Amino acid sequence: MFRKHIYKVLSVLGVTLQYACITHCAFEYIGEFVVCSGPSMEPTIHSKDILFTEHISTRLRWYKKGDIIISICPSNPRQHICKRLVGLPGDSIRHGFTTHIVPIGHVWLEGDNSSNSTDSRIYGPVPQGLLRGRAICKIWPLSDIALFTKL
Repeated sequence: MFRKHIYKVLSVLGVTLQYACITHCAFEYIGEFVVCSGPSMEPTIHSKDILFTEHISTRLRWYKKGDIIISICPSNPRQHICKRLVGLPGDSIRHGFTTHIVPIGHVWLEGDNSSNSTDSRIYGPVPQGLLRGRAICKIWPLSDIALFTKL
């Protein structure tokens, strides 16, 4: 009788572990939900908005100018940033009287709220290896649901 209970407990633990692994892989390689913070993307995205992001296009580099990108912050690797992609490798970006050329293997990210955004204008081009995902849609708040990209 004791063996029967142990078998059931181990069976439930095994199934739970399998689902946890599948969930982890889905969130790591396919897509995830992201809660945004800070004013840098206003008025498009406000603090505490929830986005659904996909990771496939950043891994395969299938993004284009205008996409909203989630990236690891170049100046603080423990932080993620949400910015608009405005420059691809080889592009010339004008900022004031200065022109920047985006090097191969990098992108140029800027927040929509240019007066209150720490972005490539501050820390320069962002290595493509730091890009984590591309925002597909805003799902929260419900009154503000929006699709960011044409699928």
